Amino acid sequence: MKFPILASTIIVGFFFNISMRRVSRKEEAREASFWEKERKSNNVRKKSLENLDYICIPVNVLPFGTSNGDKELENSEQEVLALKDEKIVNLTGISNTDLKLEYGTANITPLSIYDQNYTSLVRGLQRWGKALYDAGRYEDSAKVLEFAVKTRTDITATYRLLIDLYKTKLSLSESEIEKKLNSLIPIANNLNSLSRLTILKLLGYEKPVPKEQVHQH
Repeated sequence: MKFPILASTIIVGFFFNISMRRVSRKEEAREASFWEKERKSNNVRKKSLENLDYICIPVNVLPFGTSNGDKELENSEQEVLALKDEKIVNLTGISNTDLKLEYGTANITPLSIYDQNYTSLVRGLQRWGKALYDAGRYEDSAKVLEFAVKTRTDITATYRLLIDLYKTKLSLSESEIEKKLNSLIPIANNLNSLSRLTILKLLGYEKPVPKEQVHQH
């Protein structure tokens, strides 16, 4: 009995070692590819940033100046308003290496600032939208959250709250609810973020939506 067990152990160990060597080679290849890409990115000359997809805060559309003494609303309003003159770009999911390859090494600092401004913006919009929701100002809440979605935010709570507004708070007809929810699908489907699948599930999809199905909406 001992010999078959020993032989099985040896065979299992043999195939395990082969598998580990394959994994190791793949990891080495990935690492080599990364460092080669990083080396190339560090030699890319500075390029113009004028064609970036800059985000402008629609000050005349969003409900600024309507806090009426509510500190939570006032603070969240001001958090968003403080960014109105800043350069804001959504660079979610794009690595520094890829940014350097596209725009040059010298631009990595301003690009990082633009992306940090974007993170501050969508977090502020989420807080503001939630504060408006809690205050029973559902239409204003939807307006703020819809702008966040338009910027392609990947904050799951923003989509969850907006879906709830559409379904239960805005007195929409069934066809209007469907139209509103369908408008979120192509945005969620193209997010460059780990939260993409979670948001699609909130919209009733267990996996990415086929592009031809998105175009139908």
